[in-house]
Amino acid sequence: MKSNNGLKAGFWILLLGCCWPGISAPMALVAGITFGILVGNPWGAATSTWSRRLLQASVVGLGFGMNLPELLKTGKDAFLYTAISISFTMATGYLLGKFFRTPQRTSTLISFGTAICGGSAIAAMAPVIKAEAEETGVALATVFTLNSVALILFPPVGHLLGMEQRQFGLWSALAIHDTSSVVGAAAAYGGLALAIGTTVKLTRALWIMPSALLAAWFTKSGGKVTFPLFIIGFIAAATIKTVLPQLDHVWHPLNNIAKQSLVVTLFLIGSGLTREVMGRAGIRPLAQGVVLWILVSVASGTAIMCGWIN
Repeated sequence: MKSNNGLKAGFWILLLGCCWPGISAPMALVAGITFGILVGNPWGAATSTWSRRLLQASVVGLGFGMNLPELLKTGKDAFLYTAISISFTMATGYLLGKFFRTPQRTSTLISFGTAICGGSAIAAMAPVIKAEAEETGVALATVFTLNSVALILFPPVGHLLGMEQRQFGLWSALAIHDTSSVVGAAAAYGGLALAIGTTVKLTRALWIMPSALLAAWFTKSGGKVTFPLFIIGFIAAATIKTVLPQLDHVWHPLNNIAKQSLVVTLFLIGSGLTREVMGRAGIRPLAQGVVLWILVSVASGTAIMCGWIN
C-alpha cells in the first residue's frame, strides 16, 4: 500500500511540475515515458481518457493564436498533398500488412492511424470495420509507441537536415501520427513550425470522416462514424481571434495556457507507454508500423526538401 501511495505521489509531483512554464514538451514526454516504463502508471485507463480530453481542449486553445485567413490558406494548400499522402500510406500499409502477415483488421487500423491521425483515426475506424478490442489495442499500442519515438527524434533530425520552420511544420504534420506528437515536436522547433504543423495536421484529420464512410461502404458494416469536433472548435477560436483583435490581451493568455496544457498532455501520454503496452504491440504489427512510418517519413521529407511540397 505504501509503495502504491508513493507511486501515486510521484506521478502527481511530476504532473504538477509540467504545469510550470519552464518545462518544455520534450522534457515532459521523456519524464512521462521514463516514469511509465520504470514504475508503471497507477491510473492507466484514466490517463488515456484525460490525455485525450486535454489534448482536444488544448488544440482549441491554440486556435486563439492563429489568424483565420492564413489558417484557411494553409488548409487549402494542404488539402491536395494530404490527400496524396493518405492514399500513398493506405496503399503501402495494405501491401506491408500482406508482407508481414499482420491480421487484416489490425493492419487496416495501423495503416489508417498512420495515414490520418493516430489514435483518433483508429478509434473512429475500429467500430466501422467491427474490430475486436484486442485488435484495436494492438494498433493503438503500435502507433502510440512510434508517436513517442517521433516526438523525441524529429526535432534533432529536422535541425540536422537544415529544415526551416515551415518545412519542419509540414514534415511533422505529414509524417507523425497523433496530433499531440505533431504539436509537441513542432512546438519544440519554433512558433511558425507549430502554426503550420497544427493547421496541416488538422486538415489531415478532416479526412477521418470521408475515409471512414468509404470503409463502411466497402465493408457494408453499417458501423457508426464519428467526427472530431475539436477541429471545429479550433477553427471557431481562430475566427473569434481574427474578428475581435482588440481582445488580444485575452486571446494571448488563453493561447499560452493551451501551449502549457499540451506539455501536461505529453506527460500523460508518455506515462501511458508502460512495459505492458509495449508488450501488447507484438512483432508483426510493430514491424509493419515501423516500416510504414519510415517510408512515409522519408517520402514526405524528401518531397518537402526538394520543394515538391511547400
